[in-house]
Amino acid sequence: MWVLPLIRLISIQVLPSFYQPTKGISPKSTRLFTASIEAFVNIALDLRLTVAPAVAKDYAVTVMGFSDILERLQAQPESYSKKAQYKFGQTLGAGTYGVVREAVGPTGKVAIKIILKKTIKGHESMVYEELKILQKLHHPHIIKFVDWFEARDKFFIVTQLATGGEVFERIYTQGKFTEKDASQLIRQVLDAVNYLHQNKIVHRDLKPENLLFVTKDPDSPVVVADFGIAKTLDWQDGPLHTLVGSFGYTAPEILNRLGHGKPADMWSIGVITYNLLSGYSPFQSDNLQDLLEECLSGSIVFHERYWKDVSDDAKDFIMSLIVPEPHKRLTSEQALEHIWISGLTASEHDLLPDISRAMEARAKLKHAILAVTLKKRIAALKETESDSDDMGDAEDGVPSSGVERRDGAVFREVVLGAVRDKRAKDDLAAAEEQELEEARSRSRSRGRS
Repeated sequence: MWVLPLIRLISIQVLPSFYQPTKGISPKSTRLFTASIEAFVNIALDLRLTVAPAVAKDYAVTVMGFSDILERLQAQPESYSKKAQYKFGQTLGAGTYGVVREAVGPTGKVAIKIILKKTIKGHESMVYEELKILQKLHHPHIIKFVDWFEARDKFFIVTQLATGGEVFERIYTQGKFTEKDASQLIRQVLDAVNYLHQNKIVHRDLKPENLLFVTKDPDSPVVVADFGIAKTLDWQDGPLHTLVGSFGYTAPEILNRLGHGKPADMWSIGVITYNLLSGYSPFQSDNLQDLLEECLSGSIVFHERYWKDVSDDAKDFIMSLIVPEPHKRLTSEQALEHIWISGLTASEHDLLPDISRAMEARAKLKHAILAVTLKKRIAALKETESDSDDMGDAEDGVPSSGVERRDGAVFREVVLGAVRDKRAKDDLAAAEEQELEEARSRSRSRGRS
């Protein structure tokens, strides 16, 4: 007879203390409540008791039976126990399928990519393919795999934490960037890609955001990250035909679904190199069809204003990669042997002033698009900020489960860290202020005339 009063004590004294009418039961309180329940769950199962309905009504919350609680506890995948080994920290970035958070685990600081299962429903094989690839990669310029585990609603992929930042962030903060710096950086990327290609793996999402410096040291190595859409080639199945990648870096054979393989990565490296040396993309189109036509034209312009101090060898390297026909592009091995990659002819002239001007000019041209993008991101964050404490605080939310593109293309959009988002907002504000000032100036001129 002492069991029922004990259960009621938990219902009346413990549960109400965790419940907050305005916020619901917090994740921390839920964990505490679960821990309390476990001590009594065997008794509850024997007696088939549930929490008093009156209590549930009084606190506007439906409380499941103890048997349901046990069933839910047991429903977690076996590997979920690994989660207790990690203390989660700040959100480093967010993307279409989830977030990346800093954490501390048995091996020290790590990055944990958290993927919401509901965003990849029916495509879970993507995650297993990423895990299969990561686990067999061992290269100094590829992000290191540490571990993985899963919950009922999420996958957790643990990797090396690269604290040096993304490529363009690093360029901005170091105050100087030469053609030789770019040559050395691209060589490291090529080393990694050559290793991938030797192992019959195509990355398919090479872009500056996925090139990370391991540390903040000036001589820090670069690693290639994010293998979410990487694929192992199996020529028994023929070339790949999935429409994947990031807008502006995707090879034309991917866009027109003619079949793709290793040359697609080489195209991306060419576009990245162009970006690094100039501060803007070789392509100006804002929609898929125009971009495809621009890519297929084979016309790459090196504007004198921004390219006057860049060597001809650098331009030749780029032109050898941004080639519409995949079979005419340099392979990773051939690219590593290009004279520009050796650094012997790369200029020591500081390109950062020209790069900054180009990026600022581009930001002004794109400020309207930026405004729309930021609004979409904010809306997406608001929609998903309640997913769970694994995904971070509200301000660290995750964008919606997919961004639909023209012709059904889904391009994975990455919300960068706070630094990049702040810079984007600042660029937008500056561009709008300048437009306003120009409008005022025109108005004053008309008034004087």
